[in-house]
Amino acid sequence: MNPEIDHVLDATGLFCPEPVMLLHNKIRDIAEGEVLVVIATDPSTTRDIPKFCNFLGHELLAQEEFEGEYHYLLRKLGPQS
Repeated sequence: MNPEIDHVLDATGLFCPEPVMLLHNKIRDIAEGEVLVVIATDPSTTRDIPKFCNFLGHELLAQEEFEGEYHYLLRKLGPQS
């Protein structure tokens, strides 16, 4: 099942903590149930974004690396963020 993508957050070229800060702001602005793709180049996002999702209760649908870019597929769950 491939969910429809509602939003894209391009955090390429940014380094910790900027990608997660942008993600926090973006997830606050989208509706519950919507799907967000995050594209980043900072390897620390492989640790930080899954922890962000776990801590705030959002669903990490997929996490992949493509030629130095890290792609994350998230679904916003619940009113917390």
